[in-house]
Amino acid sequence: MSCNHCATNDAEHLFRAKGYDLVRCTGCGLAYIANPPTMDELKLLYSAGASYHAALCDPSSTTFKTQDRIAARHLVETVRGVKSGRLLDVGCSIGQFAARARDAGFAATGLEMNGASAAFARAHYGLEVAEGTIHDAPQEAGSLDVLTMFDVIEHVPDPLGDLRKAHNLLAPGGRIVLSTPNIDGLFPKASLPLAKTLDYWPHPEPPYHLYQFSAKTLGAMLEKAGFAVRETRHFAIDLAYTFGQMQTLLKMPKRLAYAGLFAPLAAVGPWLGQGDWIYVTARKAG
Repeated sequence: MSCNHCATNDAEHLFRAKGYDLVRCTGCGLAYIANPPTMDELKLLYSAGASYHAALCDPSSTTFKTQDRIAARHLVETVRGVKSGRLLDVGCSIGQFAARARDAGFAATGLEMNGASAAFARAHYGLEVAEGTIHDAPQEAGSLDVLTMFDVIEHVPDPLGDLRKAHNLLAPGGRIVLSTPNIDGLFPKASLPLAKTLDYWPHPEPPYHLYQFSAKTLGAMLEKAGFAVRETRHFAIDLAYTFGQMQTLLKMPKRLAYAGLFAPLAAVGPWLGQGDWIYVTARKAG
């Protein structure tokens, strides 16, 4: 499999999980799964999350409330560059961010592959949500002021193609705002050598994330798609998501020791410009 960004065929091996090999392109540094799952295999992987989806659609659940807090963070990052306009949230899930964006003054719509999530967004928030990938977006070329892709770009089989489609959908001067895990964060870099020994790497690993971006590789891909990067901001992925809940860790001494070793690095990473989660804002020229 060649690199999606630069088409180089050579890559160095980084990590293996569940039979999938994460490699890094020797040409541009983009990390990706060299033997990605088929679309049918991906559907099976995600269908295993039925209980998570049920909790996500329950406004009283911890899962719903956690994702709503993340949606609030997405809005803060979005309005740093623009306050209103026609907005499409690609991979909108159950619509928590799109609803917040609408309430903040945007003409916000959503796009979501999961039919049940899209239906919840329409019923619960009254949002206009289409189903499919960015290539199924009903909007006309040049019709959007803002396009958001939060924790989406790492999941798609052709990220460069998706970014080029985003460029096509945006009006001149329009903005794209993305978030994604950062493989060059302080915690992922420090923990990877030990991960190979332990066969355990809680930074998002194969096969769910087909690509692992850094600020450098995502910025380069955005530029290749026709964008000018305006800002990159570093954050930490929720520690409970990365390492597990404390009540679980207390029952697993080795996992608790691992968290004790690396959680401080994950927490301090953003202060050093090496967070394990990044937001990138870019502008379409013109």
